[in-house]
Amino acid sequence: MKISFLLHNAYGIGGTIRSTFNVAGALAAHHTVEIVSLIRTIDTPNLPLHPAVRLRPLIDLRPHEDPPRAGRRTADLGHPLLTRPSAHVPAAEARGTTNFNALTDERVAVYLDRTDADVVIATRPGLVIYLAALGRTGRFLRIGQEHRLYGTHRAEIRAACDAAIPHLDAYTSVSEADAATHRAHLPGVTTRLTALPNGVPATGIEPSDGRAKLVVAAGRLIPVKRYDLLVAAWETVAAKHPDWRLRIYGRGPQLPALRRQIDELGLAGQITLMGAHSPIETEWAKGAIAAVTSREESFGMTIVEAMHCGVPVVATDCPHGPGEIITDGRDGLLVPVGDADGIAKGLLALIEDDQLRRSMGEAARISAERYAPERVAAGYERLIEELHTARTAHTARSTAAPAHRRRTAAPLRGRPTGAPLTGTLKDAVKQLIRKPLRPVASCRVTAEGDLSVLLEAAGLHGGELELTVTRRRSDEPPFRVPLLPPVGATPSAPWTATLDRATLDLAEGRWDLHVVRASDGVRRRVRCRFAEGRGLLDLEPLPGSPFAWWIPYSTVDGYLALRAWRRPAHAEARVIRLDAEGLAVEGTLYGARFGPGAAPTAVATPSKGPARPFLTGVTALDGGRFRFTVPYERIREARDGEGATASWTLTLHKSARDGTPIRIGRIVGDIVDRDRTDLFPITHGVRPHLSRTGDLTIISVTIRN
Repeated sequence: MKISFLLHNAYGIGGTIRSTFNVAGALAAHHTVEIVSLIRTIDTPNLPLHPAVRLRPLIDLRPHEDPPRAGRRTADLGHPLLTRPSAHVPAAEARGTTNFNALTDERVAVYLDRTDADVVIATRPGLVIYLAALGRTGRFLRIGQEHRLYGTHRAEIRAACDAAIPHLDAYTSVSEADAATHRAHLPGVTTRLTALPNGVPATGIEPSDGRAKLVVAAGRLIPVKRYDLLVAAWETVAAKHPDWRLRIYGRGPQLPALRRQIDELGLAGQITLMGAHSPIETEWAKGAIAAVTSREESFGMTIVEAMHCGVPVVATDCPHGPGEIITDGRDGLLVPVGDADGIAKGLLALIEDDQLRRSMGEAARISAERYAPERVAAGYERLIEELHTARTAHTARSTAAPAHRRRTAAPLRGRPTGAPLTGTLKDAVKQLIRKPLRPVASCRVTAEGDLSVLLEAAGLHGGELELTVTRRRSDEPPFRVPLLPPVGATPSAPWTATLDRATLDLAEGRWDLHVVRASDGVRRRVRCRFAEGRGLLDLEPLPGSPFAWWIPYSTVDGYLALRAWRRPAHAEARVIRLDAEGLAVEGTLYGARFGPGAAPTAVATPSKGPARPFLTGVTALDGGRFRFTVPYERIREARDGEGATASWTLTLHKSARDGTPIRIGRIVGDIVDRDRTDLFPITHGVRPHLSRTGDLTIISVTIRN
């Protein structure tokens, strides 16, 4: 059977796209599946798509290139029909012709007229309207999806959807409660109105062990998510458990307001706005608790993602998703909607009960299996089979279609496999070796702090493979690491390589990973599936000198990379706080020791603007710990003139006799770019700042009344 999903833009990032990709990939195990993207805006999708699923764009809106790449089609940019309104989709959904217009009318009509699909599934209101208006040939089943809630659409969109639904074979909501709402508002409609949840896969990443003192939240920073309530609740949590931290992942229009709220509450040291992160599963696994504080949730993919990672969720009991996903008190907690005190109470209940937190995490992993894409795909198969059965023995498709287009639908299961390879053994070997390298890997931090690189077997072809680690913008030769094939395992088991932090001496900088095939010299950069940093949360640097630290990460274009630091010594600033008297810093010295009776100092060296150097005394504590405060008055005195911004870089000197500067900053942990996450407010004209290399600076600005 051929199943086609209609998406508006399959090249973006969002819950509807992610769920569609997940379910399409699961259905592709037994059917021919395609995703038809109304528009295309970039070269490749942001989200991973199963290779068996065909992606077919209808309109190409990628920017022009100068010079253009061979074979790249960008003729649709500037098409006159893009500026003309749609004849079918209301303006509220078309959004000023940006999403739907006369050209989308034309292209969808042609597609629906010519498709050989047995089932077409539309995933948003505009596409549901198209499917009802332009897909009335009777040759294929028509299924619409609702990924929001019935009452959340604008009136004209809701009216258009209600008018379209009777012309479909089925219409699905992502929760049973919303399906019931649709049935109540559409009495007498013969269209099958039912619920099928989003598909959320387990990823195979190392799950949370519930030990990290970290709460994680993730999603679009928009009003409906009510992150302001979560921040307000954290004031209560931080007062009782100042050693716990909250991370909020995502981007959106609420970011500036949340930043101000955090600063006004004095929570910059406890709450980190992490920005967008994909895939998010590696970040869920770092947390011990997940928080969802929405005013409403049609489903709650983030809830299931966190549960798959063994993280119990504290969620508001909002319409409609959380209450259907979470069993309150068993695999998570449901708290009142819009109640910051209730959210704080739920978080504290899990923070203060280690056993409850871990048992709920284990139960959450089991509960999340209900939403595996394979199970959701099976639900779609049952629905499709029931819809076929409801039709007459000879459907409208078989009687209305011309003879040359008549088809017999393939059975729901059992797509035939391809024929075996023919030819001599020598030809088969040549064919194998000539296959291109497409290395894809996940990287995991072990308990010892080494990096275990797991390369997927499907992308590795040929013999004598090795992994290389190459420093960017450097002429030095790469490090070569043995790449070991699976032993006594299935052919799909990963190849492995281990980067031993005790023996591999990586200079400070960013490093890229490649797979090299000795037989023909082919060298390919490794794409990243997951960069798992959970093991870094409680890890300590190796004793002695030099100080070294590694963090694996995925680059913006999807490759596996490694950020390395290497210094003779390093002063890790674990606490950076703006007190009433000045900038307070507490930390740990690595790679060096304070001598008996030492009188260490912090030296502020001018790095920008009119400034003079100055010193601040440092108190040395047991175990290499230290603390100091830089008074605001001393910073003002070190400025030369008014008006311009001045800044200083801080270094630690162990004693007056030892003038070797040791940089102070934040490196230890799992965050690659601290300059983007560890942000601080301006107090008394002073703001601490972490550079791209993690070094601590002081910025002084003029406060104007």
